[in-house]
Amino acid sequence: MRKIVFFVVGLAMSLTTLAQDNVETIISADVVSHYYWRGQDLGEASLQPTLGIGYKGLSLSAWGSVGITNPDDAREIDLTLAYSIGGLNIGITDYWSNDVSGNDPTGRYFKYDAHGTNHVFEANIGYNFGVASLQWFTNFAGNDYKAGEDGKRAYSSYVEAAVPFKLSSIDWTATVGAVPYVSSGVYNTTGFAVTNLSLQAAKAIKITETFSVPVFAQIAANPCTQKAYMVFGFTLQP
Repeated sequence: MRKIVFFVVGLAMSLTTLAQDNVETIISADVVSHYYWRGQDLGEASLQPTLGIGYKGLSLSAWGSVGITNPDDAREIDLTLAYSIGGLNIGITDYWSNDVSGNDPTGRYFKYDAHGTNHVFEANIGYNFGVASLQWFTNFAGNDYKAGEDGKRAYSSYVEAAVPFKLSSIDWTATVGAVPYVSSGVYNTTGFAVTNLSLQAAKAIKITETFSVPVFAQIAANPCTQKAYMVFGFTLQP
């Protein structure tokens, strides 16, 4: 009996160790000169940490943003549950911001009332074809309503195509993003609109034999608002 108990305990410990070995942990922080997202200007220089775990294509991550130079920039926390298999990926994200323009001016995180929350819930589906990737995002709950139509959900959406390529040992990505229909709240468009054109270059800068820092520079424009942006950033990670 004692041998059986030892065997079961040993097997359980082995499986636990194996599972832990297969779990990927993500800990990082981006420092950016400007918070630019899908064609939107969301703040000045920001610190944007990420904490996440992944296992066999399934991942759960938390991402945040806080202003460094401007104390009035909104604080943000995003939680994402995602799954990928082959080139296909699906996910659900809970966006939250303490922005006073939201439904709850007090910026309470744990307020989920449909008509009084600063949370926005988004579903996405995409596919990576290798030479390019295509993503579709749609809000399905939270603070996203049609202007002038009390309580009517807007289902604001965003579609994006990205093409990665390599040039002079630098990793480049060209991106085109558009809002397919009216989004009076989240993206502030009156119909179909191209809201994001960007070109980004990224490279890991070697500091020591065992430590390097990924850096990137991005030039972007929003044809809908006729604004342009230049962003620089780097990533810190163990």
